[in-house]
Amino acid sequence: MAPDGNNSKDIRKFFAEDPEKADIEIFGRRSYPDRRGFLKGAGLATMTAAVGMAIPFHRNIPQGFIPAAMAQGDVLAGKNGLTLLNDRPVNAETPPELLDDAITPTERHFIRNNGAVPDNTSADGWTLTVDGLVDNPMELSIDELKSQFEVVTMALTIECGGNGRAFFDPPASGNQWTYGAVACSEWTGVRLKDVLEKAGVKSDVVYTAHYGADPHLSGDPEKLPISRGVPIDKAMTDNILIAFQMNGADLHPMNGAPLRLVVPGWPGSCSQKWLTRIELRDVVHDGPKMTGTSYRVPGYPVAAGTEVPTEDFEIIERMPVKSLVTFPANGAETGMSTEVRGHAWSGDRTIDRMDISIDFGATWQEATVDAPVNDGAWQNWRANVSFPEAGYYEVWARATDSAGVAQPFAIDWNPKGYLNNTMHRVGLKVS
Repeated sequence: MAPDGNNSKDIRKFFAEDPEKADIEIFGRRSYPDRRGFLKGAGLATMTAAVGMAIPFHRNIPQGFIPAAMAQGDVLAGKNGLTLLNDRPVNAETPPELLDDAITPTERHFIRNNGAVPDNTSADGWTLTVDGLVDNPMELSIDELKSQFEVVTMALTIECGGNGRAFFDPPASGNQWTYGAVACSEWTGVRLKDVLEKAGVKSDVVYTAHYGADPHLSGDPEKLPISRGVPIDKAMTDNILIAFQMNGADLHPMNGAPLRLVVPGWPGSCSQKWLTRIELRDVVHDGPKMTGTSYRVPGYPVAAGTEVPTEDFEIIERMPVKSLVTFPANGAETGMSTEVRGHAWSGDRTIDRMDISIDFGATWQEATVDAPVNDGAWQNWRANVSFPEAGYYEVWARATDSAGVAQPFAIDWNPKGYLNNTMHRVGLKVS
């Protein structure tokens, strides 16, 4: 990451002050023969992912070079309007007003990386190994996945477990996501369930273990940046995909090309990107970011700032009920009436009711909620609102799920800043 946690607005300053360090921190290792960049390896993969295509003359890139797309503010090619939170690894969120589409366009799908982008994200030669406690270990190419299993397309919601972390007080460490680490794109692939059934799941399997090709930021080939899994009962549900397409096209390199898992309703960390292997185990998986306090919360409520013993943390499974206002944008000016709309979701449940308030929660108006287009998709909602007079208003949004659980005004603090599902509030200037 750039010094002091700098975001995209500070990248140019970082390169200006120490171009060689910036090259190493953002694009990986380089050598500098004759003061030229000679970009290669993981560094080349990261830069090509950033600009969205191959760089034919990359050997001529000078030291301290910033691609023009990045220098002009389009920080990641093919990603329109995202806010960069971290540049090593790359993490970027989408402002709520850019999530207004019922299906999230690829260019507006958030990015959550734990390591570097792999050197190669081509489907050619890519294989997926399925092994561990199975009757028939398999190694499958992407073409074999397409030919041997039913190919399906589903709209599936992915949300980072730390979405909303920026609003915890005292602050929790990690990427300071606000609202935009969530998306619902259309994914095309094969069901994980179908692949596991063909491999033959042994009776003593407890958990899956997922592995990807993304290198560890240290450059140590023996280290993995992340390897998580899910209980086998969850893995055998119908809406978990091994995906090779996103919105009808190949996956974006920053979203896991050429192969990834999509596990809707659970923390996005379960949806392993750059997927190379699925192992079945007879214990809860213990890969990187699966143990300790990673993607875990205390098993009981704690006061803000409390030190919690590691053994008291529990693995996060389903994500909580949540909603988002995508129109109007926060701070917008509007007339005396307007449509308000957005999305709502709740782990592996559905949304039964959506309410909005314009008087700071004193009264509530029910909104219209669409059914999900399929199991695992968020639900779109809308309401027409009339304001009694000109002035400043806030629209508060509150979803209630199929188990009767409603979004709270505020949630209990937790040390890692996970699962923040407080009501989304949007300020409007009415004239």
